[in-house]
Amino acid sequence: MNLIQYLQTVRDFRTQPDYPLWVILVLVVMGTMSGCTGYRALADFVNRHQPTLLEVMNLPYTRLPSLSTLRRIMVRVDFVSFTEAFNQWAQEHCAPIASEQVPLDGKGISVSLRDYDQAYQDFVSIVSAFSVQQGVVVGLESMRNKDCSEIKTAEVLLEKLQLKGVCLTLDALHTQKNSPADHRQRQ
Repeated sequence: MNLIQYLQTVRDFRTQPDYPLWVILVLVVMGTMSGCTGYRALADFVNRHQPTLLEVMNLPYTRLPSLSTLRRIMVRVDFVSFTEAFNQWAQEHCAPIASEQVPLDGKGISVSLRDYDQAYQDFVSIVSAFSVQQGVVVGLESMRNKDCSEIKTAEVLLEKLQLKGVCLTLDALHTQKNSPADHRQRQ
């Protein structure tokens, strides 16, 4: 299956969409791969490439989604379903090879912030595995910071990816003494 077919499996939460959800998700993936790290940059990418995207993707529209549409949809998209679809595609098409460097890191998604006026805020984070050699993300795992830690999420992602013979790099957060993984190893 290609990326579009995998993204078509993500459940659409909208009742009367102007665009299929997969169109929005493909634009987000393409924009992100082109270096767009925010909604404005993503909307600029879509506007700049709109005629080509409409033609290449063979879409029956005269224009693509605006900044407000992209933002409104991405705030409510099911991150778990989205990351599962992406991971299935990435494992099929971008699996790292032995001795390849694969750094893991977590980043918070600011638009997912809830309880912003509370001392302990709730937001979604994404832990990603990146293939240095290929220059692409090869796996994602989402988490809510109130429900899980980045350490546990990285463990879950590594279990799903089943990487063999690669050189993993993680930040200092993952070197905690007496972590649950460390405790299991000593038993």
